[in-house]
Amino acid sequence: QVRLVDTGGGLVQPGGSLRLSCEVSGFPMSTSLMRWYRQAPGKGRELVAAITTSGGSTNYADSVKGRFTISRDNAKNTVYLQMNSLKPEDTAVYYCNAEPNWNPRQYWGQGTQVTVSS
Repeated sequence: QVRLVDTGGGLVQPGGSLRLSCEVSGFPMSTSLMRWYRQAPGKGRELVAAITTSGGSTNYADSVKGRFTISRDNAKNTVYLQMNSLKPEDTAVYYCNAEPNWNPRQYWGQGTQVTVSS
């Protein structure tokens, strides 16, 4: 059974940091492009960051470039999102997404709430 579990969200002050984790089970994460999305209240889901299967290439939304870093540990079947210099506009539910190279279906985590507020 494929499962993605998102953790690490919470309440943080502006300028603070959080690290999100997404643990994948049910298939080897090394076969998947991995992404983080977010959805703020009243808004659509937005792609935040993506990382290729080996971790050799990453890309980011313009709004988070220079502040967020996506990484992966295929041995632990876990992908991370390090978020620094957080702003109130980063407040959203963050979702992990897996796109395996052996299946056209994509898989989603349950989401983790990030709230940036003083």
